[in-house]
Amino acid sequence: MSTYTVSGRFQSRDGFQPFTKDVEAENEDLARERIYTQVGSQHNRKRTQIDIEEVSAA
Repeated sequence: MSTYTVSGRFQSRDGFQPFTKDVEAENEDLARERIYTQVGSQHNRKRTQIDIEEVSAA
């Protein structure tokens, strides 16, 4: 498994909140899915409220 750095933003009460997270995944698509799961769970947001801007290998 590789480590990917994912950056983007999610919708909050005050507009959009930026984030950058490191996640272990087999490929970029799975890294995106894990971010949708983590951010959605932690901040109670749906996938449509999360914008992933960049996925890069760390």
